[in-house]
Amino acid sequence: MKSLVFLSAVALMLSSCTTPDVEPIPGSITYGGQPRTKLTKSPIGSVVHNSFRYRTGVAYETYIIQPDRSLKLIRREIRSDFFDQN
Repeated sequence: MKSLVFLSAVALMLSSCTTPDVEPIPGSITYGGQPRTKLTKSPIGSVVHNSFRYRTGVAYETYIIQPDRSLKLIRREIRSDFFDQN
């Protein structure tokens, strides 16, 4: 009985561990909506990278091309260049 309660608690905790969607920020390809041009020559599932200056650093983003040819933002990393200035 104790193991059933324990397994239920573990299952509940694991089911609540979902990663939230990454929201576009100014400079993102999808900020303000999907781009007007469709990526017709790129295969579905292809990875697209984007980088741009953001505040005090550089933002690096990763997108995946969806079956409807839209872009889904899946990852963003912002690296500060505060200590890189000489």
